[in-house]
Amino acid sequence: MSRSKSLIIYENTVPATFVRRINRFTAEVLIDGNPEIVHVKNTGRLGELLLPNAKVTLQKAADNNRKTAYDLISVYKPNLKWVNIDSLAPNALMKQELQNAGYDFVRSEYTFGNSRVDFYMERKGEKFLTEVKGCTLAFDIQQGIGLFPDAPTERGVKHLNELTAAAKEGYHCTIAFVIMMNGIDLVFPNDETHPEFGQALREAAKAGVQIIYYSCQVEADCVILTSAVNDTMRYL
Repeated sequence: MSRSKSLIIYENTVPATFVRRINRFTAEVLIDGNPEIVHVKNTGRLGELLLPNAKVTLQKAADNNRKTAYDLISVYKPNLKWVNIDSLAPNALMKQELQNAGYDFVRSEYTFGNSRVDFYMERKGEKFLTEVKGCTLAFDIQQGIGLFPDAPTERGVKHLNELTAAAKEGYHCTIAFVIMMNGIDLVFPNDETHPEFGQALREAAKAGVQIIYYSCQVEADCVILTSAVNDTMRYL
């Protein structure tokens, strides 16, 4: 029997039109022509997505006392269709995936060295670590290639260095790129934006860290994890 696919379905969603980004955390949108300030669930640049007049999807916040009544969760880009920008979604999808993968247990936010790695797992006495990165930057749509990161990430380099150290200590380590857009199946390091990340990724692969891409089907109000590709050999 095949196991069910990992997915996220958003309830209480509202269509809107993007106007402008105010800062890392808030943006102005139009709901039925009326201006509204909303929370952006992603602090990345997203300059190629959050464009004036773009169609976006909002989720009504459960907390009525919040300063912003809505979260911006997805953006429509014609050549990609819907792109999910909820920075919590990649980890939520990966948690489902790992919990259904036959590990003896799965623990979130595991401290290793000077970092918190997203997931720690055990199976028959073997130790596993998985760090998750969400990809929203398309590079070559016809070739199905995305890039990570879309902005310099010292934190990402630190995580890769910790995974490299853990692999040398005998942990089974993976960096999982969860691709939050349609039609993209591969993720290349964005060496132009942050060459140190690409260097750390290549060193991690040589130390035994697995590099896996998870493709998704993305709609306005849902994300389904559809397939996985192990691309570690390309870095060796």
